[in-house]
Formats: sequence, C-alpha cells, structure tokens
Amino acid sequence: MPIRTRFTIWRPLATAATAALLATFLTPAATAHPAPRQSEPVYSYANAVREAVWVDTGYDGDGDGEDDRVAVDIVRPREPAQRGRKIPVIMDASPYYSCCGRGNESQNKTYDADGDVVGMPLYYDNYFVPRGYAFVGVDLAGTNRSDGCVDVGGRSDIRSAKAVVDWLNGRAKAYTSRTGGERAEATWTNGKTGMIGKSWDGTIANGVAATGVEGLETIVPIAAISSWYDYYFSQGAPLYDSGPDWLSDYVESPDARARCEAVQQRLVDGAPRSGDLTRLWTERDYVKAAGKVKASVFLVHGMQDLNVRTQHVGPWWNALAKHGVERKIWLSQTGHVDPFDFRRADWVDTLHRWFDHELLGHDNGIDREPMADIERGPDRWETSRTWPPRATATTTLRPADGARPGVGTLGLHRDRGTETFTDDPALSETDWAAHIDAPTPAKAGFVTGPLTRDLRLSGASQVTVTARSSAPTAHLSAVLVDLGPDTIRDYATEGEGITTLTDRTCWGPRTTGDSSCYLETAAKTTDVDHTVVSRGWADLGNHASAWHGRPLTPGKAYTMTLDLAATDHVVPAGHRLALIVAGTDKGLIDPPADTPTLTLDLSRTSARVPFVGGPDAFARATAGPAGATAAPTPLDGVNAPPHTPHRVPKGAR
Repeated sequence: MPIRTRFTIWRPLATAATAALLATFLTPAATAHPAPRQSEPVYSYANAVREAVWVDTGYDGDGDGEDDRVAVDIVRPREPAQRGRKIPVIMDASPYYSCCGRGNESQNKTYDADGDVVGMPLYYDNYFVPRGYAFVGVDLAGTNRSDGCVDVGGRSDIRSAKAVVDWLNGRAKAYTSRTGGERAEATWTNGKTGMIGKSWDGTIANGVAATGVEGLETIVPIAAISSWYDYYFSQGAPLYDSGPDWLSDYVESPDARARCEAVQQRLVDGAPRSGDLTRLWTERDYVKAAGKVKASVFLVHGMQDLNVRTQHVGPWWNALAKHGVERKIWLSQTGHVDPFDFRRADWVDTLHRWFDHELLGHDNGIDREPMADIERGPDRWETSRTWPPRATATTTLRPADGARPGVGTLGLHRDRGTETFTDDPALSETDWAAHIDAPTPAKAGFVTGPLTRDLRLSGASQVTVTARSSAPTAHLSAVLVDLGPDTIRDYATEGEGITTLTDRTCWGPRTTGDSSCYLETAAKTTDVDHTVVSRGWADLGNHASAWHGRPLTPGKAYTMTLDLAATDHVVPAGHRLALIVAGTDKGLIDPPADTPTLTLDLSRTSARVPFVGGPDAFARATAGPAGATAAPTPLDGVNAPPHTPHRVPKGAR
C-alpha cells in the first residue's frame, strides 16, 4: 500500500506580519495590541540552534568522586535570542533516548560529528520550536551520554531532571562537554519550563514536580507512575517476578552497568520480593509530596493500561486536588498508549493551547474548559466539567447468595452466608467474567439485575472482604465488570487498542535528519459480551500493615480492603454490573506460595463504588423487575492479559 503524506499548512512569517499590521490599523486604540491567543510557527526550524550541554547534578550517584553530569540536547529557534527575547522550554527527561526508542516508531537520538543532536525523537521540537519554544531532551543519569547510575525513580533519576530545571533558571552549572571545564549558560531562556513524557518520562515529571522546584510551570505526565511501589506491588501482592534492578540494567548505558554494581545491589536489597513497603519505596512515592507541587498538571492515562495501571491515577489526582493544584485530565479506553497515537489532531491542538497558556501566558480559555475528556467508546469522547463530577457519591454495595450456588446477587442490603473459591493461577479476570452466571470453583461472583437506566462510575472503588484461608498465604483479586454487549478498544492485544497504519501525517517542518511525519493509527476494536471496568489486588497477609506481610493462620478470619483503580465508565441500561472476588489474576499478579481455598463472609464483605448520583442513582437503576436468572452461557471478552515477567514502563508503545 503506498504511503500517503499529509502536510500541515504553515502560515508564512510575512502573512503573520501583514495580519498584525492590519490589526493595528483596524482596531480601536484602546485595544490596538490585544493579548495573543495562540503562538504561530514564525521561526525557522531549519535554522534552529542545536547544541548539547552537560549539567552538574550536584550528586555523585556512581561513587567515582565527581559530581554526575547529565547530557542535555537542545533545539531552539535562533531568532528570539538575536532579538533579545527569552523563550520558555518544553522538556522531556528520559532513559530511552538510546537504549529503547521513543514513541510508536521507537525513535532514538542521532548526532552529527560535533555531537549535536540531528534527529530528536517525537514531534515536540518540530511543532513547538517554530512557535517560539525551546525543546530540551535530557538523558537521565546512567543512560546514553550521561554520567551516574539509574536508580529507578529515586534520588539520581529525579535530580537528573531537576538539575536541568535549576540550570535553566540560573541555579546550577553546565558545561559544553562531559568532562571539560568550559561553562555553558542558559541566557536564551526565561526559565519557564514544562515537562512532558510518557511512562517513565512522565514519571520523572511527576517526581520533579513533587520537589517543588521553582521554574517548573506545568507537567504533562502520560501513563505515568505516581508511586513506584505500586508499579511492582499491589498491597503486598507482586505484579511482576522482577524488581527495579532488572529495569535499571535494561536502560543503563554499557559503561554505566560496569560502574553501577553498588547501586544495583541497593535496589535488590531495598526491594524484597515479599512486597514489604521499605524505605526505598517511600523515597519513590511522589503522592506523599504532592503538597510541594507548584506546577499545573495535565494528566493522561488509559483506563485499560495493564502496564502502568490506573492505580497510579486516583491517589495522585486526589492529592493534587487536596493541595489546590490546577489540573486537567484525559482518560482513554486504550492500554499503555500515547494520545498522539489515539487522538492525534485533537491532542496536538490541546497540548499546544495548554503550553501556550501555562508557559506563554496566553489567555486562550483552556483553563475555563471542562476539566476532563473521557473516551466512552472507540473514538467517541465526552467532557466533564469537573472530575469526578460533583454529583458523585460513594455507594456501598453488598453481595448476597443467589438462586444458584456460586452465583450471587449485588445490591444495597446486607446479607448473611458464605461463598468459597480456590485459587487457580491458570485463570484470569476474563475467565471469571466469561462464566459469571455459572458456578465455578475459582471465583465468587455477584451480579445486579439488568439496569433500567444508565449508571456511571467515576473515580476509585474499594472492596472490603472478610475471608478465611486454608493456607498460610493467599492473594486476592477484586474486579468490577460491565456485563453486556459492546464494541471496545482491544486493549489486550499488542497495540493495546490501536492499529498502526501506513499513511503518515506531519506535525511541523522537518530537516534531512529529523522528520516530523509519523505513521497514522486507527482504533483496534473488538466485540465483547463483558468489559472489566476496574480491578484491584492484595496479599491477604498484608491485612494488618502495608509495611509488612505476615503468614496467615488457616481458618482464621481476616478483613482487608482492596483499592481498585480509578476509572470512568457508564454501565448502559440493559447491562448488569458484577463484582468478582477471586485469587490470582493470571498475567496481572503472581500467585502465592500455596494454593488456598478462601471462604468469604458475605455479611462483612462489601464494595464502595463512586456512582454519579450516589446510592439514589444505583437504586433507581436497579429498581426494575429482577428478571430471570441469566443462563450460564460463556460470555466473550478480550483475550486474557499476556503474562509479561519483565514489563517496562516504556516510552515506546
């Protein structure tokens, strides 16, 4: 199939100048110079300054007796400095610029013979440099051309990027080479910086914002981590059979691996596979430092992201709200995907206006627009004035015995009784949901009748269980499921909800060594009979403490609350809402040492779910006749989540 290229039409400088001159003559004197509402591409990208500096972090992470220097590649328009005008910075600090690639097409940095960047991954430089921004790509310590060691979200990672913000604001030193003494000054910038990035890159933006560094005006974290413990564990339950030492080794440059053995060992020692919450993890928890955040936050996340899971959205979002941080959010139906690859034109336009407002001070109204954009179906979006909506209230749902053993009901009234299931590590949430209407030994399921009206969940849920285990170890999963036919993004396949096409679209000027043209994508969809809405996992041994797990006494009842991921989902009229409680969720948590049978005490088991309209909305939606019990026919869903022992919070899809 031939490649079709669509080029953006750029407004020439002469045209912009003519328009400005006409405006001067045609506008009354009192408003002869109205504030600009949008930056225009009036500067030359081909003639942009491309340079590299090495910023002194003030930290000796690799223990060689010298402060680490991190490599900073800069692309900036030449004209503003020539005219004495200082410009803001868009910055992406990443470990992926050489090892693994950036974006859907896995781009790496390329350099000329002088060591200046020629090919800068992604479109940020092509699009924003002509509009009067500098773009800065930072190699995190221990990666690509930087000194130091990767410590996976710790002091070295965060100081790598924070030091660059400090340098841009005249508070840190930089040099023209990795080892030389010639100083480099950032005289061309006003210091106003916005950080952006997907996954690990966005995580660094979160972490730097949590330092409260002056000059960081805004961050745009995409599919980003807010607490590294929650990347590797969920309330004691291990999510992967590896730790941060593997990830550090994965991204480090070859020479960093040779000198960073001590750092690697500290990562091993500080992150035991027991799931205990150690000092290493508390250092990498940015949520607890949300009170220091001065930057505004434009957060983007896929509600079906099974890599950086949406457990990272709710606590961070709520903590920012508590401290009055200006916020905006996009929630998609994709997995771990950049909005450039699921809503490209709208995303670039919105990001442009966001940076214009936050870094250039343009009054373009974006701060008065709805707070949230939410994808309701593939490429079908709606907005919400606030998120969660103000009418949202937590509703306590109670499981109860049903007409058939093992097939319970879900409602507002407490019931007595028990349900029993045996952990089966070969089964996943999709297996449990497919057989929700049949007694199966590996899960306990509870279902409402068909809804008589739509019911919207918005925010994070909690499921409290009281259970007895037959063994000293037991893991728990709690899943909310929308039971009913739908067409959704197929988030469980390789593209995680998108298909890459052969056509390209272009987002700014380009040079021989740096294209601005990227492969288009389309929604990859599938027809299903059920959709998992939200999930949460825990080690029952952590019932008493998040810090330490303990062996269970077989037969003794333990009560534990599982935190489910934040989401925003409408269960349509005619569908049913289900709560499933089970053991190991294959592909998403690792199994316990034993194969326990668990008995739930239904009188002390409940789900707290944030419904728009609260308990009244749930009562109205479930007020119709109960209807006949559904036949135990298997329901189709997405494929089971793939088991990935070493998942990477990667900038590439």
